[in-house]
Amino acid sequence: MAEPDVVAVVDVTKAVQPQKHHLTVSCTKLKLLAWAGVLCCLIWNGFAQQGGSDCIKANAKSCGECIQAGPNCGWCKKTDFLQEGEPTSARCDDLAALKSKGCPMEDIENPRGSKQVLEDKEVTNRKIGAAERLKPEDITQIQPQKLVLKLRVGEPQTFSLKFKRAEDYPIDLYYLMDLSYSMKDDLENVKSLGTALMLEMEKITSDFRIGFGSFVEKTVMPYISTTPAKLRNPCTGDQNCTSPFSYKNVLSLTSEGNKFNELVGKQHISGNLDSPEGGFDAIMQVAVCGEQIGWRNVTRLLVFSTDAGFHFAGDGKLGGIVLPNDGKCHLENNMYTMSHYYDYPSIAHLVQKLSENNIQTIFAVTEEFQAVYKELKNLIPKSAVGTLSSNSSNVIQLIIDAYNSLSSEVILENSKLPKGVTISYKSFCKNGVNDTQEDGRKCSNISIGDEVKFEINVTANECPKKGQNETIKIKPLGFTEEVEINLQFICECQCQGEGEPNSPACHEGNGTFECGACRCNEGRIGRLCECSTDEVNSEDMDAYCRRENSTEICSNNGECICGQCVCKKRENTNEVYSGKYCECDNFNCDRSNGLICGGNGICKCRVCECFPNFTGSACDCSLDTLPCMASNGQICNGRGTCECGTCNCTDPKFQGPTCEMCQTCLGVCAEHKDCVQCRAFDKGEKKETCSQECMHFNMTLVESRDKLPQPGQPDPLSHCKEKDVDDCWFYFTYSVNSNGEANVHVVETPECPSGPDIIPIVAGVVAGIVLIGLALLLIWKLLMIIHDRREFAKFEKEKMNAKWDTGENPIYKSAVTTVVNPKYEGK
Repeated sequence: MAEPDVVAVVDVTKAVQPQKHHLTVSCTKLKLLAWAGVLCCLIWNGFAQQGGSDCIKANAKSCGECIQAGPNCGWCKKTDFLQEGEPTSARCDDLAALKSKGCPMEDIENPRGSKQVLEDKEVTNRKIGAAERLKPEDITQIQPQKLVLKLRVGEPQTFSLKFKRAEDYPIDLYYLMDLSYSMKDDLENVKSLGTALMLEMEKITSDFRIGFGSFVEKTVMPYISTTPAKLRNPCTGDQNCTSPFSYKNVLSLTSEGNKFNELVGKQHISGNLDSPEGGFDAIMQVAVCGEQIGWRNVTRLLVFSTDAGFHFAGDGKLGGIVLPNDGKCHLENNMYTMSHYYDYPSIAHLVQKLSENNIQTIFAVTEEFQAVYKELKNLIPKSAVGTLSSNSSNVIQLIIDAYNSLSSEVILENSKLPKGVTISYKSFCKNGVNDTQEDGRKCSNISIGDEVKFEINVTANECPKKGQNETIKIKPLGFTEEVEINLQFICECQCQGEGEPNSPACHEGNGTFECGACRCNEGRIGRLCECSTDEVNSEDMDAYCRRENSTEICSNNGECICGQCVCKKRENTNEVYSGKYCECDNFNCDRSNGLICGGNGICKCRVCECFPNFTGSACDCSLDTLPCMASNGQICNGRGTCECGTCNCTDPKFQGPTCEMCQTCLGVCAEHKDCVQCRAFDKGEKKETCSQECMHFNMTLVESRDKLPQPGQPDPLSHCKEKDVDDCWFYFTYSVNSNGEANVHVVETPECPSGPDIIPIVAGVVAGIVLIGLALLLIWKLLMIIHDRREFAKFEKEKMNAKWDTGENPIYKSAVTTVVNPKYEGK
């Protein structure tokens, strides 16, 4: 008998494959969602506790120490918040952690920083030529002007600063000129500078003042010649030069251009010995002698004109001058009188004084010294360098160009910051240009009337020792206006001010009860200040920290203080010891998949408290039966029990996620083939015992295969194709309904193969033999023809290669011998 050919063993799996797939996908999705939820919770909790770890590591003993540990730290002032064995510092933690531990939000001290604007005058909108003439102090270019920032450690406070360069803003310009002999031709052009510059500056401002000063060199050797004749006239020949001097204020700032021309016209050239000049002495006096020069709180420009280099700090030693420049005003009768006593100022000293007095410097120097003064410009903020012609004929255009360059850039600077305070800037300039870091302090390419903004962050990284307020100032370089910021530091909690000194709650008044805890008086310790420092090491106290029948103090997990265990902290702040004897912890519970309590519970005193739907010592046993649900709606296909979300098959033959597979079982078709054959066709191996062995299913006969039940019905269904004892194919289906009844549908007529037709077979064989014979003859004939042609071709080739003519015999010799008489002349 041939082996049965099973067309389809559908069983549960194939009969409802789409449904099973759908359920499997659903289960998988639910599992993924559940694990994703757990993972998200763990990640969120990890991030929350990462911030909280800083709070715990601070080991804060009071609310004030706690809020200084970080911006996310809070202090729980609930009286009964702490568990047994927990130290007072456990009150300080991340806000989310405190809430999860049962501290109500109203009991959490978490003061926040703030800002308050005290003065906020709008920037001035004013056009040149306006009818009203405002005083300089009435013009506002920076907003706000004054504010208070309350700073908590680690929490930045941000405010916006607006700057607008006002039109028609007053300008004070002081022209400081080198009057050494090499500047002789330059002096002639500067004599008419006053009125000419007034006319040009009227295009920029209606309120312009100009002043003039001159300098040469220190009046000691080796800078000048100290012989009497040279002191009277340092020049040679017939030149009439004035006596050398260090610095002279010729004309204080004035709005009278003619007066400038008149006084400058009376000036004479002087002389010195060395090439570098004493210009730094002059710049220092111009910067610090504000009253004598006449500076107003307006735009201050200093034009420094020279054709030589400069002396700086340390060069005074050549003349025996060793005292550093004191940065103070020493003008008497408009002359600098201490040049022989104080050294030249350093560049850093000049930068400080120019910045303090909001003076913007324009270096008008000849081409030869451009490189030197450009390097100096890089060290002096809000300064510019212009190329002076050999006779200073271009000085007016140089001043205008330099002023436009300086006014097109705004650079913010701040005063010295208190210890632990940092500041950062972000600029919002024209055309959407934004910058941070150092570039965040400035905006470039600004025209007069343009408005720019800055975002300023101020952060306190620690509290001042005394907690006093501090004041810092921010201003644009070269401007007198500034923002005054009062810094107030949040170093204590509000509840600390509500504390009860010598409170009965602190063991008979041995401490101050504040923020839910006792702050002990000096010499007292313990959670409730119940012990003096002398009692700490008493053996009687240690007895209260040992468990019954144990020699370990606080289970070796803490210290005994005043007869109470204070559990020690672990390096991982998420791991905590607790309990009266520090016998409990939250990290020594059973683990599953590398997670404490499998991530499905909370470890309390070394025992897992599982979440709903989980059980087991490691909470690794799920009570959810959905993963065990088979596609037919039965748990484990009725062949096992669902344990911890997994099918435990009771019949060892079955296996798989829902006990659906049986590797050693016969197929449904092969198992019921004999019974179907005997019941439907009364034949087969079980024909004699059919009534005893094959009555366990209901049988229905159908006319054709199309009438058989098709996949898609609720009951599991198998389609079968088997051979009977007569080698005929018969078709049937086998299914089991929800009541456990087996139903078989059988096609009533088997498909039996018909007998072979002899005549066509014989005819085919004969025809095949004839055709094969003819084919063999044709092949033989073809081979003979090919052989003959090859032999003929070979003969032709040999004939072509012959070396003699076909009519001659190569061994033939003629019998006739011809002899010729050499004397015969043919006569």
